[in-house]
Amino acid sequence: MRVMFALFDEAGKFLAGKILSETDSSAQVELDSGKRLKVKSANQLLRFEKPAPAALIADASALAAEIELPLAWEFAPEEEFGFAELASEYFGNTPGVIQQAAMLMALQEAPHYFRRAGKGRFRRAPAEIVAQALAAIEKKKQIAAQITAWAAELGEGSCPAPIREQLYKILFKPDKNAPEYKAVVEASRATRAAPLALLQKAGAIESAYQFHWQRFLFDNFPKGTGFAPLAAPVITEELPLATVQAYSIDDSQTTEIDDALSLQGLGSGTVILGIHIAAPALAIQPGDPLDDVSRSRLSTVYMPGYKITMLPDDVVQTYTLSEGRAAPAVSLYVTLDEATLEIKSSETRLERVPIAANLRHDQLDHLITAEWLAQTDAPNDAESASLPIKREALSFLYALAKHLKARREVVRGKPETFNRPDYNFRLIGNDGEIPKGNETVQITTRQRGAPLDLMVAEMMILANSTWGQWLASLGVPAIYRNQASMAPGVKVRMGTKALPHAGIGVPSYAWSTSPLRRYVDLANQWQIIAAARHGQTAALVAPFKPKDAQLFAIISAFDAAYSAYNAHQSSMERFWTLHYLRQQGITELTASLLREQGGGAWLARADELPLVFTVMGAQGLPRGTSVRVKLGDIDDIALDVGGTVLEVLTDSSAEASDANNEAEDEDDDAAAGPIAIAVDVNEAEASNDNSTP
Repeated sequence: MRVMFALFDEAGKFLAGKILSETDSSAQVELDSGKRLKVKSANQLLRFEKPAPAALIADASALAAEIELPLAWEFAPEEEFGFAELASEYFGNTPGVIQQAAMLMALQEAPHYFRRAGKGRFRRAPAEIVAQALAAIEKKKQIAAQITAWAAELGEGSCPAPIREQLYKILFKPDKNAPEYKAVVEASRATRAAPLALLQKAGAIESAYQFHWQRFLFDNFPKGTGFAPLAAPVITEELPLATVQAYSIDDSQTTEIDDALSLQGLGSGTVILGIHIAAPALAIQPGDPLDDVSRSRLSTVYMPGYKITMLPDDVVQTYTLSEGRAAPAVSLYVTLDEATLEIKSSETRLERVPIAANLRHDQLDHLITAEWLAQTDAPNDAESASLPIKREALSFLYALAKHLKARREVVRGKPETFNRPDYNFRLIGNDGEIPKGNETVQITTRQRGAPLDLMVAEMMILANSTWGQWLASLGVPAIYRNQASMAPGVKVRMGTKALPHAGIGVPSYAWSTSPLRRYVDLANQWQIIAAARHGQTAALVAPFKPKDAQLFAIISAFDAAYSAYNAHQSSMERFWTLHYLRQQGITELTASLLREQGGGAWLARADELPLVFTVMGAQGLPRGTSVRVKLGDIDDIALDVGGTVLEVLTDSSAEASDANNEAEDEDDDAAAGPIAIAVDVNEAEASNDNSTP
């Protein structure tokens, strides 16, 4: 009995097998594997007796690769044709089964020369289409060759310039069709190295600092950090001059001076505390160019030695509370009983406030201590006498700050503890320029809760809480920070309702005291100004109305940007801490155990540096144990350093562990990264959220 085979098209793939049976419309075909298929007659392209199916496919594939497609295209007729017809023209005489199958395969795989017109049927492509296709194919070959060459260079430890230029895009937002990306992938597979390690070894990353800086810019400032020329609008409103002398308290590096304090009536039994906030919202209006700029940035970005301001510097200087000028301000006046420190009333005014002096806490903390403030009857030494503000005023502010803190702690249900200092970073000789990454870094401490720090923090909390409640009472919407409870895992959130902030211990909390550097504060200041001008009808005229979608949009954008900015600040502080270790030749340090991670690893916090890192060799020790650690190698790209326990110094008591836990819960969530954020003292109201930096 004669055996017949069939070559057929199955989902675009050519198969061949033995015909077992057939009807007018189909045949049952058995493949060499034993699998049986029902093949429609229209899909059966070629019938043959020999060679065997596997040999036909192999021989035809090899011959198809030898067919000169340009010549076949020349032989092809203008009208539609079948593969057997073209095989006859190309090979001459009567083509054999293998030749016919080879032509079919060649035509099928050359859409740039031949267009499919049906099963086994084709049309010759127009000459101009062929030319374009051939050019594209040639370009693709060149790109493929370039990818191979680049991959080889990377594998040999050299980085081609085009890949260096696309470094951050390749690593963090790749176009997977780009040849630069494909070259890195190819080299990574060939060398079995991770892309980042491969690029680092190839010299694509010349500076670890620049790597982190450029990555941040790539993600957050793709168009750069510069400002278009924008003039600061003039405040046209005729503002009354306040009859006070106000003082700001900031770090020496601060240029955006948002707030100042004043006192009236000391010694009279009734004291009026003035909290004066710079008022850019009196000039900048929603929707104007400066609003667009500040809303796109949403906050000033801080990092050691440098910052990216929310507003252009000349605009900031127009509205900042610089000493020696009467600056426009939104002022909160709080009337207090001098003896009991209880609040009697509060009032908000729009005015010009004389700024007597800009005090710098880093220059005064050594002098203005709790002991110094308590010496009310002691004679002033030369340094004390040179202060522009009287000791009595500072003593009252400190007493008030302690009173306000104690009152909040009653609501919180437990005291705020300042177990760890804030760390300040200074880059020697930096002068405000973008750091290079090799500067000498100084890391100093400022104990949280120091008198000047506490004064500013508590007065800002008072202002933010008072204004938040006032706006809510008038039905004027605002952006609030709230926390339902201090239970583990309950985070601080932002919303438009005046809900309690359990971590701070206030009934509501609306950021309003940093309008030069936080967009939320600027937005809230517009609402406060409307309330100050219009009182009970303010909700009708305030820029943001109840349930305004713009407020929710601001919250969403701010949350994302603020998290990214804080993460970069933390990363840069960790970078400089690691740089400090290397710079000072520190190979061993003391630390306290924070949390077991499994596999014998523990997280530990350095005692005298802002560093959380992984240590080995602490198995079986309780949390809080003090240990001496030998440090391993520093990885400036991964911002990582590990250590090994050399010596157990002390076991922690339960009481010490509990005290540490109070301020550590949220920090432990950032275990793998840096945890100390050296905020400016004017940002202290943020520092009080959950008692964390």
